[in-house]
Amino acid sequence: MGLPVKLADLAPRVTTGVFILNSGLGKRNVDPEHAARLHGMASGAYPFLGKMDPQQFARLLSAGEITLGAALLLPVVPTAMAGAGLAAFAGGLVGMYLRTPGMRKQGSIAPTQQGIALAKDVWMLGIGVGFVLDAVANRNGRKNS
Repeated sequence: MGLPVKLADLAPRVTTGVFILNSGLGKRNVDPEHAARLHGMASGAYPFLGKMDPQQFARLLSAGEITLGAALLLPVVPTAMAGAGLAAFAGGLVGMYLRTPGMRKQGSIAPTQQGIALAKDVWMLGIGVGFVLDAVANRNGRKNS
């Protein structure tokens, strides 16, 4: 029995996994000021996060990124499962881009200079959705390896 990962999935899994894992490791011990900035941006887009302590938010974000990055890197985690996690995470980032004032040009989805850092996360959303769609198509008998 082989691993639940196709050869064609390795490159996007490794590149996104390393990127997200590195981001999570970098947030493990952020100072209160950095935690407040992360929390402020997230709670501005998702007000329910405003009730959370900024340091706690940063710790949970770090743990989530480390977990997701590791899931993408570990070939024993099925690509569909890792892809679903990636799509959910990236969907939150893209949602933050769409909800945060000043990230987009007036009347457009095109990013402003400030929005580029978030707008670029759409590539992760595309990879995650692609992994999930591929798994659904293959489950329904349409093999395209």
